Amino acid sequence: MTNQPERQRPRVIPQKPLRAAVQMTFMVAVLWALELWDQLNGQRLDQYGIEPHRIDGLDGVLWAPLLHGGLPHLMSNTVPLLVLGWLLLANGVGQFVAVTATVWLVAGLGTWLIADGGTHIGASGVAFGWMVFLLVRGFFVRSFAQILVAVVLFFYWGGMLWGVLPTQPQISWQGHLCGALGGLLAAWLVARSTRRGAEKAAPGTLSA
Repeated sequence: MTNQPERQRPRVIPQKPLRAAVQMTFMVAVLWALELWDQLNGQRLDQYGIEPHRIDGLDGVLWAPLLHGGLPHLMSNTVPLLVLGWLLLANGVGQFVAVTATVWLVAGLGTWLIADGGTHIGASGVAFGWMVFLLVRGFFVRSFAQILVAVVLFFYWGGMLWGVLPTQPQISWQGHLCGALGGLLAAWLVARSTRRGAEKAAPGTLSA
């Protein structure tokens, strides 16, 4: 007989939506706790952001997305992080962690390399990376459902993509741009991994 393993279809919403919502709420709550503590202690944590071209500012790549320049800054990132992160959990925590790590590092290292100066903080680079990943992943893996989600996201939040351009002072467009590139890289890597998995699970012929 012919044994044909069923190929797992890419999901567009988490298998357990409530659990994913709780996970994202907890993550964003951690950001709020850090920022509230920072506000009560003279914003001392902000010094641990990314300082371009300085070796002693390179460790900011790890900490910058956890820090914000005030409550309005964090508020502007909260809803995108909740919604985009929830959608990103659709294909499991493993993929979420892999995509986030890729975006986090590319955004941080890219900012450190190309930014002019100052201290760069905020999770918007990660949000931009998640957004671009969700926009392009369906095209890479040829998933109609994911493409449909991408179209909805683009019409609702596509305007945020203008943030990759140097249009506003005091906004780290470099972080946005590099985060977006990280999302594009993550989508390509996920698609390549998916194709390899499908090739390994190709149908074989068994005798019975």
